[in-house]
Amino acid sequence: MTYFIDSLLAAMALVTHFDSDIYQIVATSVSISLIAALIAASLAIPAGITMAQHQFSGKQFIQHLLNTLMAMPTVVIGLLLYGLFSRLGPLGNLGLLYTPTAMVIAEAILIFPIMMNLTITAVTSADPRLIPTLLSLGANPYSLFIQIVKQTRFAILAAIITGFGRAIGEVGAAMMLGGNIEGFTRTMTTAIALETSKGDFELGLALGILLLLIAFIINFLLSWLQRSPS
Repeated sequence: MTYFIDSLLAAMALVTHFDSDIYQIVATSVSISLIAALIAASLAIPAGITMAQHQFSGKQFIQHLLNTLMAMPTVVIGLLLYGLFSRLGPLGNLGLLYTPTAMVIAEAILIFPIMMNLTITAVTSADPRLIPTLLSLGANPYSLFIQIVKQTRFAILAAIITGFGRAIGEVGAAMMLGGNIEGFTRTMTTAIALETSKGDFELGLALGILLLLIAFIINFLLSWLQRSPS
């Protein structure tokens, strides 16, 4: 018990004294996850809105596929991308393996189905008169898209925040594709795994505290968005 309390106090000291190594890792995690969330959102939101608007053959299959991808272990995504990006892989000449770019791609793929599913739910749960009314007023596809986004903006923001939260807590693919390189691809989750295995429990605990703080902020934002009027 004394060991844990001492480690906790040491971890709090690292956090409150703004240890440069720790906050470098935090900055890497946040930047990679934020870029991944923005890329995924730019693809998932239009795709989700389009799918929610239309009925077509194969829609049920795509929905099942999205649900399956949401449950896919992150190490599977890491494994597939590792095969593509490795030196002997088809994309090996791009030199993406063990770079932040590879991690961004992995996290964007990971959270894309989450964001798309939540966007579909947001649009289908909106006022059913919205789309027919806009079409009757002569709305073109672009203005229709903009109005749907405006009407479901809080739900869509919640989808983006949820995706970001999923990305920043990812460890499997980040370890495989980033290589946990200090000052370059080391994120909070990979650093916690590494430092704890090395016996540096205080540093791992400090990073864990900051990760929990970020998770708390994300959940606070989600709660605030859910209470906000549409």
